[in-house]
Amino acid sequence: MPHQKNAVAHILYGNNTLLAHCVGAGKTFQMIAAGMESRRLGLSQKNLYVVPNHLTEQWGSDFLRLYPGANVLVATKKDFEPANRKKFCSRIATGDYDAIIIGHSQFERIPLSVERQAAAIEKQIRDITMAIEDAEGQEGTRYTVKQMEKTRKSLQTRLDKLNDQTRKDDVVTFEQLGVDRLFVDESHNYKNLFLYTKMRNIAGIAQTDAQKSSDMFMKCQYLDELTGGKGVTFATGTPVSNSMVELYTIMRYLQYDTIQKMGLGHFDSWAAAFGETVTAIELSPEGYTLVRR
Repeated sequence: MPHQKNAVAHILYGNNTLLAHCVGAGKTFQMIAAGMESRRLGLSQKNLYVVPNHLTEQWGSDFLRLYPGANVLVATKKDFEPANRKKFCSRIATGDYDAIIIGHSQFERIPLSVERQAAAIEKQIRDITMAIEDAEGQEGTRYTVKQMEKTRKSLQTRLDKLNDQTRKDDVVTFEQLGVDRLFVDESHNYKNLFLYTKMRNIAGIAQTDAQKSSDMFMKCQYLDELTGGKGVTFATGTPVSNSMVELYTIMRYLQYDTIQKMGLGHFDSWAAAFGETVTAIELSPEGYTLVRR
């Protein structure tokens, strides 16, 4: 269909891409065709597809339906059992595949190098320290500061754990796989990414951080460095399910350098540019409630 061809062209010739098409619009074929064309044109060497765990085999058969001669490696549950994981990652690193298809939870089990993880966590700690200093200078932000200090403490714990080299594991790291294009299906599963804000009591702004989202963010940053911001494609039928914060999160995954250059890297700056806080009556499951949006 024309919109599918347009999507493939956007992925090939544009920067990181979000396919926010509704269910049934053909996102799977768009990503498959974009990956194969990308390899044919020499724009990428190794394409990794990260899909929901229960869909890996279906993705594999869809791939061969569109490209019967393609060389596709599909991960099974068995491949990521501790005994087989290293062997499977070595197959990804050494093999010449048109596509590698793995599940969301399997993707999370392929770590970035310790140095890169530590650098990313240190940067988060610096950012949150600056945000705490900003907030401390204002009245009525004690609760916000407390929340941010709690986050900083948990980041510090993660960093200490990383730097503790007593448990060295010689696993193959994400960088060693040689992946230079990443396709993520159902990307809304990664919407809970850390953020710092001085806004309070506004529905939909959660400052919780899911480990899998931090992992995805670091890997997207690595691919941005490798490809100049052209190597990541997200696909979802529900780009915004609960809150406008999810748009900011997608922009951080896919357009990180752009929003930094525009001075919109901090959520409060982004919200001031693109959003407006209003107090409105909203129907909740229990009845009417007054919430700020």
